[in-house]
Amino acid sequence: MTNPRIQKSDAEWKALLAEKGAEPAAFEVTRHAATERPFTGKYEAHWADGSYHCVCCGAKLFDSGTKFDAGCGWPSFSQAVPGAITEHVDRSHGMVRTETVCSNCGAHLGHVFPDGPAPTGLRYCMNSASLDFAPEDGQA
Repeated sequence: MTNPRIQKSDAEWKALLAEKGAEPAAFEVTRHAATERPFTGKYEAHWADGSYHCVCCGAKLFDSGTKFDAGCGWPSFSQAVPGAITEHVDRSHGMVRTETVCSNCGAHLGHVFPDGPAPTGLRYCMNSASLDFAPEDGQA
C-alpha cells in the first residue's frame, strides 16, 4: 500500500473535519472505513453541475458529469479524475471488493464495482460523508 501524501493523527483529522463542518459520520467513514446507510447521504440525489472533492484534503475526485443514478443508495460515478483514487482489495464482511481511497490523504471513499455504464463499465459507489461538492463557477 502506498503512503498518502498527507498524514495526520486521528485527533488532527477529527479537528479538521469539525472545523470544515463535516457531517458527524465523516470521521468514521473516511478514517475507519465505515459506511453510511443507503439513501441517507446528502449527495445521493444531488445533481448540480460542479465537482466532488475529498472532504478531508479537498482533492478533486469526480466531475458531476460522471455521476449517475445507480439505484444503490449511494452517490455513484462512472469515472474518477485520473490519479485521484487508489484502489485496494477489501476482504472485510465476508466479501471481496475493491476499496477506493483518496490518493492524496488516504481517506476511505467507498468501493468500485464492474457494473457501471459504458464506456467505463465502472460504478464508483461513494459515501456522501467522504465528499465535498464545489459548484461550477456562476452556479449557486
